[in-house]
Amino acid sequence: MSDAPTPYYRHHIFFCLNERTNGEYCCAQHGASEAFAHCKRRVKEAGLAGVGQVRVNKAGCMNRCAGAPVAVVYPEGVWYTYVDLADIDEIVDVHLRQGRVVERLLLAPEIGR
Repeated sequence: MSDAPTPYYRHHIFFCLNERTNGEYCCAQHGASEAFAHCKRRVKEAGLAGVGQVRVNKAGCMNRCAGAPVAVVYPEGVWYTYVDLADIDEIVDVHLRQGRVVERLLLAPEIGR
């Protein structure tokens, strides 16, 4: 039996940036674009960006709208909700840098659309 291949990225974080024009609750209404840009900048400044490290990506609807705004970190599949840029800083510093889940920002598993 062979060892599992090394992942291309150690962590991959996706930010839902979906915008709904029909008035439904969505991540775009809650600063998701700003949070995405801030995370991308922080990851780069911390020297965490690139192959074998961290990738920050935009995503469309991830169907967790009731918890908006949301982001998910893979390969762990850890879902976060956040309020401000300080929360994004904590995700970068604790999860993406140290590999520890930020418990207080976890999105409850039953939260969907």
